[in-house]
Amino acid sequence: MNDLLVISFRMIFLYFVILIIFKLMGKREVGELSVMDLVIFVLIADVASFAVDDPKRNLFESILPMIILLVIQVAISCISLKSKKIRDKIDGDPTTIIRDGVLFEQEMKKQRYNLDDLFQQLREQKIGSIQKIAYAFLEPSGNLSVFMKDSLPPILPLIVDGEIQKRHLQLIEKNEQWLREELMKIGHKDTENIFYCCFEDGEIYVQLKSSS
Repeated sequence: MNDLLVISFRMIFLYFVILIIFKLMGKREVGELSVMDLVIFVLIADVASFAVDDPKRNLFESILPMIILLVIQVAISCISLKSKKIRDKIDGDPTTIIRDGVLFEQEMKKQRYNLDDLFQQLREQKIGSIQKIAYAFLEPSGNLSVFMKDSLPPILPLIVDGEIQKRHLQLIEKNEQWLREELMKIGHKDTENIFYCCFEDGEIYVQLKSSS
């Protein structure tokens, strides 16, 4: 009976601890979880199960690994927030699967993404023609983002956190020299100070980094 009370107390206590930890990790939809998020969540679940399975185990010893996992996750989030390269390594980067109705077979193979997966996701979005697709991106979450030829083009940032996105330049059939020349025309010599830059409706839009 005493063990049952201990287990019940620990279950309730751990519920609120895990709730607080997930809240501190930040908001994300389940479908948008990165590999790192999933690893952390699985480890926390395992640690919590040990605390419930063994009522005689010190509760602080059970919570300590969860706190360490939280610190790791927050530290990685802070580092990745400041570096696009680290974000891409941890979370991954969208992969172009279709452009102007043409399938990128090699990119699909790299992502281990087959035609059955593609057709299923297109059916789920009620898209009946590949030839009418301007762009289709396989997101790091596994979702497929599709832009039709008669719709607005996707957001393709050319500079993120001061770093030039060469892959996006290739998608709009431009190069780095063109981008730097366009930036010079509007008075921006150094890309390091640019927080965000995109090319829309034939114009360059720039937002500088805040001073704080």
